[in-house]
Amino acid sequence: MRTQQPTVQLADLTADFIGDPYSAFTALRPRGPVHHVRFPTGDESWLVIGHEEVRAAFADPRLRNDVRHSADFEDDGLYAVGRNMLQVDPPDHTRLRTLVAREFTARRVQALRPRVQEAADALLDAVADDGRADLVSAYAYPLPLTIICELLGVPEADRAAFRVWSTKVVALDDPEQSLRASQEMAVYLAGLAEEKRQLREAPESDLLHALVRSHDGDGADRLTPEELLGMAFLLLVAGHETTVNLIANAVQLLLGHPAQLAALRADPALLKGAVEETLRLESPAPAGTYRYAAEALTLGGVRIPAGARVVLSIAAANRDPARFPAPDRFDVHRDPATTRAHLAFGHGLHHCLGAPLARLEATLALGALLDRFPDLAFDGDGTPRWRPSLMRGLRELRVRW
Repeated sequence: MRTQQPTVQLADLTADFIGDPYSAFTALRPRGPVHHVRFPTGDESWLVIGHEEVRAAFADPRLRNDVRHSADFEDDGLYAVGRNMLQVDPPDHTRLRTLVAREFTARRVQALRPRVQEAADALLDAVADDGRADLVSAYAYPLPLTIICELLGVPEADRAAFRVWSTKVVALDDPEQSLRASQEMAVYLAGLAEEKRQLREAPESDLLHALVRSHDGDGADRLTPEELLGMAFLLLVAGHETTVNLIANAVQLLLGHPAQLAALRADPALLKGAVEETLRLESPAPAGTYRYAAEALTLGGVRIPAGARVVLSIAAANRDPARFPAPDRFDVHRDPATTRAHLAFGHGLHHCLGAPLARLEATLALGALLDRFPDLAFDGDGTPRWRPSLMRGLRELRVRW
C-alpha cells in the first residue's frame, strides 16, 4: 500500500488539459489508479482514474458529497444557488431524489418522444435553407433547453437569458463572471418560484410548481427554501448542459470518422450504439462532483486521509484499457452491453436521473439531423474547439450541407 505520493502537476503531462486531458491520464495510468494532483487551475485533489476504482468510489459511503466533510470547510456560504441533491448524502439525498424521480422514469420519458422529435424537426426547418450553421448554437443547445424548460415551466421569453447564465455558470475561464451568473440565476429562480406559488393550478408537467408545493407542504419530504432553489438550479443546468455536449460531441466524432458515419447511415440500428460510444469516449461530464473523505480510506492501494477532496475522473475511467479494448478508438460497432459499462452518468446513489431523457434526446437529435442532411460535413477543418468548462463541450461546431 502506498501511503504517500508526490503531487503530480497535470500541466506537466499535457500541453492543454482542457482540450486534451487524455494525454495526462495515459501518462498517469502506469503509475496506478489514484494520484494526488495539482490541476492547471492550482487546485489540489486526489484524482481517481481507474474504471474499477472510480466505480467503487461512486458507491463508497465513506466518500461524501457534503462539503462539510472537507478538511478545508469553514462555513455554509459555499453554494451560490441553493443546495441540491449532488451536494448532500442520505437521508437528505434520498428525500430530494424521490421528489423528482417520477419525472424521469423510462415510461414518462418515452411519452416525451413526440415533443422531442417535433422540437428537433422545427430547429432543422429553421436552418435548412441556410446551407451551413454552427450546430451548437442552432441545434444542440436549443433542443434540450426547450425540453427541460417546458418540463420545469420556464416561460419561453426567459429562456434566452437562462441560456447565457447557464453557459457562464459552468465556465472555468472567468470565476467572477460565473459567480455573477449564478447569483443572477438565483434571483430569477426565486422570482419564478414565487410566481408558481401564486398559481392555484399548473400543468402536471410543470416540475417547478411541484417543487414549490413540496416546499410549502408540511410532510416529511418538505423542501427548505435553500433546497427549493438548489433543486431548480440543478434540474435546469444539469438537465440540458450535458445533453448539449452529448449531441455536439457525437456529431463531431461522426464527422471526424467518415467510415463510422457511413456505417451508421447504412445501418440506422447502430444509432444507439453511437450515442453510447460518444458517452464513453467524450463524456459530457468528465468528472463527478467533488467527494470528501469522511474518514481515512484506502482506494486503489493508496491511503487517502480524512477530509481530503477526491475527484472521480469519468473521462479517464471510460478510457481505461483494463475495461475497454482499444479505448481511444471511436467505434459504433462496440457491443452495447460492453459500452454501457461506461460511467458517463455516474454510478450508485448518484446515478443521473436524467439519463433516459438524455439518451432519448441525443438519439432523436442525431437521427433527425442525419436524415435531413445526407451530405452533412464540417464547414472548415473540423478541429474541435473545446470550451474551458466543467463540462466537455464544444465552443462551436461549424457544419454545412
